[in-house]
Amino acid sequence: MQTKNTVTVQELQRRISSAQSVFLLDVRSPVEYSAAHISGTKLIPLDELNPRSFEQERGADSTPVYVICQSGGRAKRAVEMLQGEGVKECVLLEGGIQAWMDAGLPVVRGESRVLPLMRQVQIVVGFISASGALLALVVNPRFAIIPLLTGCGLLFAGITGFCGLAVLLARMPWNKAGNCKTGSCCSSDK
Repeated sequence: MQTKNTVTVQELQRRISSAQSVFLLDVRSPVEYSAAHISGTKLIPLDELNPRSFEQERGADSTPVYVICQSGGRAKRAVEMLQGEGVKECVLLEGGIQAWMDAGLPVVRGESRVLPLMRQVQIVVGFISASGALLALVVNPRFAIIPLLTGCGLLFAGITGFCGLAVLLARMPWNKAGNCKTGSCCSSDK
């Protein structure tokens, strides 16, 4: 299923400013949401999104659902999940929150004591790759498989937009809402 219904950050800002009825759904992790989010969004991390429950909660509400993530990959999967359950008017925010911030549009910023998820991924992959390369040079050339596998993982993540390591890290205790200073990580600003 392809997502055809998208909106630019400028168009979404215009709709919000003109007081059009919108439902903003952020599918990032609580830590990412705490760092910066659009005012009025409801946070439901992608790995916790249950399309059937979401549709039941909304009932007969026909307000368009604008789905947001960091750059668009998770939001696209969320839109496909929701549409598969029959949720009408799902709209993908092109470029995600990153495009929103790049356009200089307003965000609610919190203080997070945790590194952003993608930096965590970079640290883990870098450590594993460097360790594998060092082991290949010093211990046994067969350890070269380690950096080869991490490189293939990065290639796969880049092509598909899905990073299994990011999903795993997002579930770690330090990336849960309890680590947010703002206390509003998992609630709506509405």
